[in-house]
Amino acid sequence: MARAIVRLPKLRQLENIKIRNESFSLTGEASSFVNDALRRRFCSDYDLAHTMSVPASVTITRRAGYSMQTKITTDPIEAAAHIMRGDIVAFPTETVYGLGANVFDAAAVAKIFKAKRRPADNPLIAHVASREQIDLLAAEITESAENFINAFFPGPLTVVVRKVEAVPLIATAGLDTIGIRMPAFKVASEFLSACGVPVVAPSANLSGRPSPTTWEAVLEDLNGRIDCILKGEPTEIGLESAVVDCSSEIPVLLRAGSVSLEQLREVVPGTRGISTGFGDVARSPGLLHKHYSPRAGVVLLGGDEISDQISEQTAFIGLSKVPDGFALVKQCDSVEQYAHSLFEFFRECDRAGIAVIYCEKVQETGLGAALMDRLRRAAE
Repeated sequence: MARAIVRLPKLRQLENIKIRNESFSLTGEASSFVNDALRRRFCSDYDLAHTMSVPASVTITRRAGYSMQTKITTDPIEAAAHIMRGDIVAFPTETVYGLGANVFDAAAVAKIFKAKRRPADNPLIAHVASREQIDLLAAEITESAENFINAFFPGPLTVVVRKVEAVPLIATAGLDTIGIRMPAFKVASEFLSACGVPVVAPSANLSGRPSPTTWEAVLEDLNGRIDCILKGEPTEIGLESAVVDCSSEIPVLLRAGSVSLEQLREVVPGTRGISTGFGDVARSPGLLHKHYSPRAGVVLLGGDEISDQISEQTAFIGLSKVPDGFALVKQCDSVEQYAHSLFEFFRECDRAGIAVIYCEKVQETGLGAALMDRLRRAAE
């Protein structure tokens, strides 16, 4: 195993250091980034997927590939035992499968970034089993956060609040905030309760790929890269949670989900719509990088455009009935079924060698707003 020591004593020296694109693990003392732009530039330029801050001295260890055996279990207690010894575990929720680690164990959290090949400037969400665990993570619960927690927890909503110092920067992409969610899915609740600590978890897939809605999809991407998969039923919703930033006076929806902007405004009327301003700090996952993408091309169509695109190398998913000729077709009865089916259909198309997937546009109200967000990002 080769080892190289890279010393970074001054911020201005970062641009003069070159590190080859390899797979690394990192150790060393670190301090916070001066600003978000520097954090993102450092993580991007040097491909150090675990780096959340500017270290005074970094030990970079080049590793050969993965050789672990991924355990598959249906026992939440057995899966939780992996978390307690510093492993990473995929587990089902009502939204998508997550890939979890003890939020307070920086080394374990680093394994998530490595296993997923996840960009370091993409923050994670902490999953909790109880209200008491929220207090372990949050330095402050604003009035809007309190109202959303009371209205939607447990459920498919993440609230972003200021974090306590005990939460390592690696879990938050160097930010002073953390997203917190309490899943409603029974198996997830049992697993999180057995863990005894909040579990930070992004979706359990290789970064950029469609989020997994079945344990088989997790295995497809991460077999041999993670310690354990808690096997459960296919997820109920099929899209990631809505994320609302409550760290300031006026809450802002950062990522659309099955809890809609309209529902949030029923609880806190002043809630703002999705913020996509240039230079905004990304306090939610799913905002900065290409996401949800199959290997096939993704093209969005209106209902009247569908019949012109039929060929043996194409597929279709949407609400409309289409003529014969597509290699694969998923006609959905509702927007809810469309959202539930989308990511697994993307994966089915990739397995079949489909070249282009045509996705029907839907009205952007309620869950339709979240569905269109995922479709646009997949088509980028």
